[in-house]
Amino acid sequence: MTEKADLLTEAHNYAVVQLPGRRYPGVVVQGDTLFNLVRALTPSGDGKRDPDKVQDVFETLSEVLADYKKVCAQNGTGLPFVDDDRQHSE
Repeated sequence: MTEKADLLTEAHNYAVVQLPGRRYPGVVVQGDTLFNLVRALTPSGDGKRDPDKVQDVFETLSEVLADYKKVCAQNGTGLPFVDDDRQHSE
């Protein structure tokens, strides 16, 4: 298979990419970053999650989502979901 994705953001721990044949872009996450996000949300031996780690994951994913929304707006593709945050701010 030789199809290629178009890189829509700078590549670092994640990137927004446009896959061939897809209407909306997607997000590629580096494997080590994905592993660390999941590990941060894994409950400890007592079954609890560390609130600071959960907050870190939330902030990281919020940053990814903000970049995704910006790319979609710049490219005029719209979003593949209803943006409740935008509705609440209007």
